[in-house]
Amino acid sequence: MNNPPRVEIIKPFNTEPGKVFDAWLDTNMLSKWMFGPDIREEEIIKLENNPQKGGKFSYVVKRDGEEINHVGTYRKVQRPDLLIFTWGVNVEAGDESIVTIKIEPTQTGCRLTLVHEMDPKWKEYTERTKAGWTYMLEILQRYFF
Repeated sequence: MNNPPRVEIIKPFNTEPGKVFDAWLDTNMLSKWMFGPDIREEEIIKLENNPQKGGKFSYVVKRDGEEINHVGTYRKVQRPDLLIFTWGVNVEAGDESIVTIKIEPTQTGCRLTLVHEMDPKWKEYTERTKAGWTYMLEILQRYFF
């Protein structure tokens, strides 16, 4: 059996784990490091988030005249060290991938490990996915910590 495509990124932060964890759930912070005109040429339409187990999120942006809805469901919200959610773009339920965020304390702050597991049909997007998360985590590190 083929292994599903998997992206893993490790990023250190010079701040406490709780602050990095909260950056994933606070829509005001998300609008500064994950979405919006400061990140790429796009307009934020809405950022809605219900960060609890079974809660859903919907992050709608407009790029090149097209509305893109980033959607998911939280599987685990364990502050300050573990966040697991589904991730999809303009998809129906069941066609999402899984993102796991682990945040471990270090002597100088914390280390975030992001693992994004995708359905094999999305294998061709592995490098693009890795580049996207890497870019956004660099912005998170630079702007907030």
